[in-house]
Amino acid sequence: QVQLVESGGGLVQAGGSLRLSCAASGRTFSSYFVGWFRQAPGKEREAVAAITWNGALTHYTDSVQGRFIVSRDNTKSTVYLQMNSLGPEDTAVYYCAAATIYLRTAWGVPGRYGYWGQGTQVTVSS
Repeated sequence: QVQLVESGGGLVQAGGSLRLSCAASGRTFSSYFVGWFRQAPGKEREAVAAITWNGALTHYTDSVQGRFIVSRDNTKSTVYLQMNSLGPEDTAVYYCAAATIYLRTAWGVPGRYGYWGQGTQVTVSS
């Protein structure tokens, strides 16, 4: 069992940066595969990035490749999403999610994750 809490969201101007954090409780968090998703009003939840338990492998959706970086510090039970060159299209509620297995080909499928945080709002003004 793991509980996830996101933080770091806020209002930023276009071109700016934010770093989101996903803090987890649970002694086995270091073994979990973690993904970041976002959902804008009126749109479906979209996969953004994901990272394996040891940080060795990462995945990104095309629209954030080269701008966002996912990382983790298992000593702090925290996964990060560094977001750079933000644009209004990045405005959404951002969620982190955890899975007990490596979702190599299904990392972008929300239903494959068993644990979710409550989300943090990111708003990018133009």
